[in-house]
Amino acid sequence: MLTKNSNSLEETQGIGVLEKITLAVKKWANTLPSDQRKHIMSLCYLMCATSPEIQAELTGFLDDYVADSLVEEILQDRIRLQLVTKYLRKFCIEKDLNPLVLNSYIEQFCIHSAQTLQKEPELYLEFVLRLIHSPEERHNLFNYILGCEVIKMMFQMSWLQHERLYQLQKNQECFIRSYIKPIQYSHRINGIVVPKNENVFFAKRDYYIKQPNISEKKLIELVLSTFTHQIILNLGFSISCNLDFLTFDYDYIYSNEEPECIFYATV
Repeated sequence: MLTKNSNSLEETQGIGVLEKITLAVKKWANTLPSDQRKHIMSLCYLMCATSPEIQAELTGFLDDYVADSLVEEILQDRIRLQLVTKYLRKFCIEKDLNPLVLNSYIEQFCIHSAQTLQKEPELYLEFVLRLIHSPEERHNLFNYILGCEVIKMMFQMSWLQHERLYQLQKNQECFIRSYIKPIQYSHRINGIVVPKNENVFFAKRDYYIKQPNISEKKLIELVLSTFTHQIILNLGFSISCNLDFLTFDYDYIYSNEEPECIFYATV
């Protein structure tokens, strides 16, 4: 839990970011011709003096531009970025957490959390500002990214690879119930893996070893519709706290060798 002193420190850091942006804007405004500077100042005055509803209309088109510059500040959290990258590499996931990717994940996290809580998403700019002010929110964001990338990896596994993955886990039943069953159910209903004649060995072989081919856009849709943001957050948190939480052996899971026995039914 954050202490009062740590909150004060983060608030000071957050204010510093806003002051830095304000000074940069002032410096830029002074370089403009007087007529352009007059328009900028008029817009700022309108934004301050009008009602919240009109302010929302005026600032809506500026949100993305301001938020993008604030995302650069979040990227300065090098330690967390390096840790998440290190954790992902353990699962052979090469993900460059550049500004574009981070920006996309912030939007996704904002939408997914609102979807889970069944409420309207907050404004993107407000969400980014909250991330800057709150170390806990940034910690949640990075855990969400970690959990989501691992879930995406499992969505792209064949059912045989699922079987090999869960066999490595200490608590197989919990792992199957929490992740494998929801993913395979989503595979079924979305026509990604379609089981036919499940009790016939050779028929079963055809769909069980099939490697799903899912576009990135569809993959994100599947993740958001299959799991709540809290489940993904908890997975990322568990992995970041204990790298052995999810046992992973790439060579075993992705081996091309087919088992001789009848496959176990996981769903």
